[in-house]
Amino acid sequence: MSPDGGGNFALKQLRGDLQLVGAMIDGGSRVLDIGCGEGELLAYLAQWKGVDGRGMELSQSGVNACVRRGLSVIQGDADHDLRDYPSDSFDYVVLSQTLQATYRPRVVLEDMVRIGRHAIVSFPNFAHWRMRLGLLTGGRMPITPFLGANWYDTPNIHFCTVLDFVALCDEMGATIERSLTLDSEGRPFRLNPRAGLANLLAEQALFLLRR
Repeated sequence: MSPDGGGNFALKQLRGDLQLVGAMIDGGSRVLDIGCGEGELLAYLAQWKGVDGRGMELSQSGVNACVRRGLSVIQGDADHDLRDYPSDSFDYVVLSQTLQATYRPRVVLEDMVRIGRHAIVSFPNFAHWRMRLGLLTGGRMPITPFLGANWYDTPNIHFCTVLDFVALCDEMGATIERSLTLDSEGRPFRLNPRAGLANLLAEQALFLLRR
């Protein structure tokens, strides 16, 4: 049986940004996926890239789904539990579409680049033109496919833009090895992440970091 609990786990089954994350990870690597959900990325990497994958997921339902797939996943909170991992214990640490829901995003990122030789982070861009237009014309917090809840019940607590993230990496002294700006379907288009155009057009962004 394959790691997904039945049948082959094909690349096309992955969310668009996760396909790009998978392409950044070398075969046979040690990978920690934080906020791994139901384990789609880990299952794909285990089957097709032979990675030694571990996961951390806050929800019990997500952990249960991962266990059914035969994945090694613990229930944990990125804000508090990453400090328990030793330095350089993984080749890649992944945080996909979760940074904005953490209480201490800088501390989480610092732990990621400490734990892994590389850190891969994706997040929705709050400076996308649709977000700006919605605020300008409607005067209310916008709702998008990536930020789909009303302001009063959203799990997102630290909204972030591409330029905000680049500035934080600079403050931390983290090196940006690669960056991709993405549309709503996770399709990449190459723009300089330090440029205002990327901040305006990207609906999501993906970064590969190292210390």
